[in-house]
Amino acid sequence: MDNGNPGRIVLLNGAPRSGKSSIVDVIQKTFEGVWMNLGVDAYMERITPRRYWPGIGLRPGGELPEIERLVPVFYAALYESIAAHSRLGLNVVADVGHHEAYGEPRHILADCARRLIELPVLFVGVRCSIETIMERRNRGQPGREGRYLAGIEGEPIPQPILAWQREIHRPGIYDLEVNTSSATPEECAALIHKRLQDGPVVPTAFQKLAAISM
Repeated sequence: MDNGNPGRIVLLNGAPRSGKSSIVDVIQKTFEGVWMNLGVDAYMERITPRRYWPGIGLRPGGELPEIERLVPVFYAALYESIAAHSRLGLNVVADVGHHEAYGEPRHILADCARRLIELPVLFVGVRCSIETIMERRNRGQPGREGRYLAGIEGEPIPQPILAWQREIHRPGIYDLEVNTSSATPEECAALIHKRLQDGPVVPTAFQKLAAISM
């Protein structure tokens, strides 16, 4: 928050239960400066009306067309908020789950990228094996009982979970990728911290994404 410089932005994109929230927690606790969490959980649980849940957390598959039409607007509002925080000098970390598997091509990620195009964004792909994701889903999470689909007899990996795994990293343009199947949240955060120190590689991921469908 010095010299009028914009705050840094770290966006973590990955499937549910891939470990994004754990990385956010480490960043908020250990990175220098103020890091605001403007991720999908906070946006859904505290901002989005319950009747429109899961909002920007809507999974691939075209199951809720009445909500799908609102998702681009919800995402646009979230990214405008991220931009406003950054312009005030606040650092932002946000976990998101971008996919385009709605009823029609929306290019939501490209639109979001254009909203942050002139700000210091590090776009991080959070990869995780389906085996690790299923282990976490089947184990459950205290305080989030019933929130996550788990495997059942006859369908150890439900189709919606496979859809997340298939769609979440398209087109897969990132500044950095981490893998939570083989690295701890602390190790992932350390990689992110180092990349922030090293500075951006131009063109950045968001500069490339912003050019989609222009």
